[in-house]
Amino acid sequence: MPRRYSHPPENGDDGTGLSEHLRDVAARLEHVVPEDATTPSGESLRAVVRTLALVHDFGKATTDFQRYIGVLDGEPESPLRRYHAPVGAFAAYYALDSRGFETETCVAGFVAVGKHHGRLPDVADYVYGRAHRRDGVSGREQNPAERQQLAIGDQLADIDGNARALAADVFEAATDGNGSWAAFFDGFGGLLGDVEEAVASTGSGPGASRDALSESCYALVLQSWSALVLADKTSAAGAPNDAATYAAAEPSLDTLDAYVETLEAEASADADGTRAERLNHHRSRAREDVLANAASFAASGGGVATLTLPTGMGKTLTGLSAALDLRDRLDGERVVYALPFTSVIDQVVDEVETIYDTDAGSRLLTAHHHLAETTLDGTGADDGATADTADLDDDVAGMLAEGWRAGLTVTTFVQLFESLAGPRNRQSMKLPALRDAVVVLDEPQSLPIDWWKLAPRLVELLTERYGATVIAMTATQPDLFAGETELVDDPGSYFEAVERVSYRLDESAARYVNDEGSGETDPKPYGAAASELSAAVDGGGSALAICNTIESARELTDRVRDELGGVTDVGAVYADLLDAVSTADDVTGDALADAVVNASGGDVALLHLSTRLRPVDRLTFIEAAKALTDRERPLLAVSTQLVEAGVDISFERVYRDLAPMDGIVQAAGRCNRSFERDRGRVTVWWLDAPGEQEKTPGEAVYNRGTSLLPVTAAALRTTRGDDGSLTETAVATDAVDEYYRRLHEDRDVGSRAYADYVDDARGDALGQLSLIDQRRSVDVLVCRTETERARADAIRDAVATHEFDALRALLTETKPLRVSVPVYRGDEAAADAIGRLTPLVADDGLYELDVRDLPNYFDETTGFRIPESTVDHQFL
Repeated sequence: MPRRYSHPPENGDDGTGLSEHLRDVAARLEHVVPEDATTPSGESLRAVVRTLALVHDFGKATTDFQRYIGVLDGEPESPLRRYHAPVGAFAAYYALDSRGFETETCVAGFVAVGKHHGRLPDVADYVYGRAHRRDGVSGREQNPAERQQLAIGDQLADIDGNARALAADVFEAATDGNGSWAAFFDGFGGLLGDVEEAVASTGSGPGASRDALSESCYALVLQSWSALVLADKTSAAGAPNDAATYAAAEPSLDTLDAYVETLEAEASADADGTRAERLNHHRSRAREDVLANAASFAASGGGVATLTLPTGMGKTLTGLSAALDLRDRLDGERVVYALPFTSVIDQVVDEVETIYDTDAGSRLLTAHHHLAETTLDGTGADDGATADTADLDDDVAGMLAEGWRAGLTVTTFVQLFESLAGPRNRQSMKLPALRDAVVVLDEPQSLPIDWWKLAPRLVELLTERYGATVIAMTATQPDLFAGETELVDDPGSYFEAVERVSYRLDESAARYVNDEGSGETDPKPYGAAASELSAAVDGGGSALAICNTIESARELTDRVRDELGGVTDVGAVYADLLDAVSTADDVTGDALADAVVNASGGDVALLHLSTRLRPVDRLTFIEAAKALTDRERPLLAVSTQLVEAGVDISFERVYRDLAPMDGIVQAAGRCNRSFERDRGRVTVWWLDAPGEQEKTPGEAVYNRGTSLLPVTAAALRTTRGDDGSLTETAVATDAVDEYYRRLHEDRDVGSRAYADYVDDARGDALGQLSLIDQRRSVDVLVCRTETERARADAIRDAVATHEFDALRALLTETKPLRVSVPVYRGDEAAADAIGRLTPLVADDGLYELDVRDLPNYFDETTGFRIPESTVDHQFL
């Protein structure tokens, strides 16, 4: 009998035999699935997945598949007869059933193997559809599944005639001697009936019944499938088969403690001292408070905890300390730190790199978010041609990084929650790392409201099925999780102790609040807003205005420039610096701040921030803003909401366009952040519609779907004093609580259907959900230096010469230089304008903008712009 291969000889290597590959994948699962992990019914999960591994590629033993990969002469007789996953799915069901596993476990195994190169389906419909046969139907009347069943019969006959000994060995190992190849081969017709019956409706008509599956079925499928995918892909890529390959380097709590002690030693802390000294005292007290409660929380077995502290209280280090402490007490191995936005990841990663003297990408620390994710051609395909080449990838380091095998992974909500809700094939590889992990959710209120019932269900899945512990950390707890434990004793006392700002409702916002959020009163004109901002920085100081849309921020920036007359434009100074360097990385925030201070122009520095600026430029601008405020250079910044979540920047005054309650509180966190002065001032106003738009930015962004601004107005009405005053504590605690109470009780926010998808094992429906608004968008690589233009040329060359490895590396390298531009349906002006740019990777929607060639597409202050742009694409 010719040798059967899993992966053929190529490029001088000997290839991998099928038997060797099956055994290798099974052996790897000892490093991927802990020995004590169980299914919902208490069975050994490792035993389940090891059984799947021993048969997952069994269908490759057919002559047609061996011809397909070129190790046997001839062409496959039929595409259906070379597909290997369908055969493996039935083999998996049989092997698990022979070993006495529960029927639902057999169903999960069927799906895990059948989709080990694909995405998760509607489990009940998928299993039923693959096994059901209609009586008396033949030929062209058969559906694809019935034709595949006939093809499987032919495949089994082929294996029996040409690879019987291999098949016998495989089934002996997979069934642990409780079944056999002969029994599987002879009983395939009856097995179809058994598989169908496992999910069949008990009603009068044929069809699948989701009632046949428990609410734990989705989690079981997810665990089995993801572990198999990780072991299979790393085996195919040639990763060493040892514990060290999959192990983490655990960041030490002692090292973090020493770092915090150094910070505390450098900062005076006194409960009765200056405001800054009192803040340091309460930071230290809060950390001690949290760690003490973490000990009792761990003793109770973990679960879900909340950590509620004011902005500026060092939540990042306190939350990380709690996570590492819980990891050690609960015998875990990994910590996953998830944030809502990619813009904040670098800030957290930089601090962790400093603490542990390491780089992201090590076994201790990984930074992973959707903008940096690399994908494998064909991953996510079903059981077709692409699926048979989907595991031919040798990027072992990339796989392990995306598999979150490091001791600490800093990532986004997108990666975490979309990897639990119907993930793509390669995306699933991170899920085994969540076993016994501690997961920190930083600013959970930033989750889209539609997910507010699904996210708690997924967290429940994490804690109950993966044994994970979750910490939800924010100043504005959205009350998402049932039965959580608060790690801070009396959070309100910290808000009272560290009051740093006072709130003021501008007349426009007061009218909106008094009018019960109807929006029928007059908003604030931009000219009046610009005058107020100019007065705020007249004679020194700093002010930040946060707008709700890009167009609003541009309008306000233009009006402020006109109002102030001479200003020093930070964007223009930055452009001059770029002219003298080869890449934007050569300009630091401190260097930009120095250049602004020395520039000729007005006393006030004007800074604009939005997502129309490249990420690399935004980060430099934010660092420069910190340096300018430290040097007490008058600074006026106009930004969209991107500065609100976790950006460590502080201004004397903050002006916030009317927004949901949590947005107002988060904006206040950018004011007097570390008690630079006695009391900062936060003004809430209601800005008018910019240009020819009809709706105000607040209404356009926050009153779509669930109207959030009226809820904010109601919360403020019930919180303010008789004199109309709003204290920081009242806003951050009472108003926030009232806001979330109204959302949950009066509006019943969150899609119940999304959570039901988990209970009904609807992997297909979950896979259609996204935390990111799925508007059509294109990426524009904005080239401002000669080195950046050379990178664009290299991308073109790689596309032309089909050098895909080099292309992937270049695309990853240039992500900080790109701007993502939404193009809305019916917005022909925007589509035409984008079409005039130079396409780089047309299939991926990537274009190039050389700012020298098309200067009307780029503004040094506000970034990328569409000439004569329309209204619809101006939102953040």
